[in-house]
Amino acid sequence: MGDLELLCAWLNAPHVRRWYGQGSSYEAVVEKYAPRIEGRSATASFLILYAGTPVGYIQTYMITDYPEYARDVGADEGTAGLDIFIGEAQYMHRGLGAHILRRFMREIVFARSGVAACMVGPEPANTAAIRAYEKAGMRHLRTVDVLGEPHPEYLMGITREELLGG
Repeated sequence: MGDLELLCAWLNAPHVRRWYGQGSSYEAVVEKYAPRIEGRSATASFLILYAGTPVGYIQTYMITDYPEYARDVGADEGTAGLDIFIGEAQYMHRGLGAHILRRFMREIVFARSGVAACMVGPEPANTAAIRAYEKAGMRHLRTVDVLGEPHPEYLMGITREELLGG
């Protein structure tokens, strides 16, 4: 809970707002993220640490826990979703994304029983994120419109076998 002020600052930073949303008041951040921290949400939230310093945010969830989204993206049972951003601008464009993604998928996403695949849906114009996902081994699946979202999602995915082998 003590990291929510930092998360609020990141969510309101121009480089994060550009791709991750409209920004939020501290109260709105607490309302949205406190249940995740307390384990009362289907979404699990994590800070990304680099040499002990918080530099970003990453989350995962089972896509079928969000039925409308699952329908829009065509996710099967056993498919996890993830979202990520680097909050500290000085850590962007340094090649950290692919390493963070691979480690997070290995240690968190695919460590969960029953997860067969992982998907992420950046905006098609977010080429830096798409490159990081590709470097992490994800491939383009399809581009879809998601109800309530202003831009389509460039869905990318990877299976357990593709990341971990056999």
